[in-house]
Amino acid sequence: MYADRMNRGRMSPTGLTLAVGINAALIAALVWSAPEIGKITDWGTIDTIDIPIEPPPPPPNPPEAKKVTETARPIDTYVPKTVVTIPVPNDNALVGSSEPLVLGDPVALTGTGAGSVTVDPPRPAPVTVDADVDPRYAADLQPDYPPDMRRAGIEGRVVVKVLVGTDGRVKAFEAVSGPGESFFSATRRQAMARWRFKPATRDGVPYESWKTMSLRFRLTE
Repeated sequence: MYADRMNRGRMSPTGLTLAVGINAALIAALVWSAPEIGKITDWGTIDTIDIPIEPPPPPPNPPEAKKVTETARPIDTYVPKTVVTIPVPNDNALVGSSEPLVLGDPVALTGTGAGSVTVDPPRPAPVTVDADVDPRYAADLQPDYPPDMRRAGIEGRVVVKVLVGTDGRVKAFEAVSGPGESFFSATRRQAMARWRFKPATRDGVPYESWKTMSLRFRLTE
């Protein structure tokens, strides 16, 4: 049984030869039946045709730039004020100065609407009086001579500024010029304790003001 199976699986030499021959014949038939492709060796002359190409259209012209003309700025000119003279009626309805009015200046006008106009006179400037030394205390202006300056034999002129209050007393003291600090110290003590002034006034009303004072220190025999 085993030998029979082995014999079935093997191909005989005659059958193998026949199969190879059939395949070879088929391949030969395919080769000989294929069309022959000839090789082109001469292409001949190739004619060329020039096709005209239209040139591109020219670019559009750029817009013209607008010319800017500078306008000269007007030069400020001085226009003089117009002087108008108001005639005075016969019935003396206009009360006030007969001087001509200058247009442009503020003028206070009052009237009743019946044709009469009253021009108010300008207000007078305030009357100002500067602070001054109270003559009753004039002897108290000179301070004592500083001992160190006396021993050194130094003399000099002292200039100071004082703030005079509405009551005539000194409220503040400032040194301006002098030969030494000892003179300023002596003057400061005297001013704050003993100096008295008539305060400055504006239309009779007292107000605080600064006043400059000058003192001289001299050695006596």
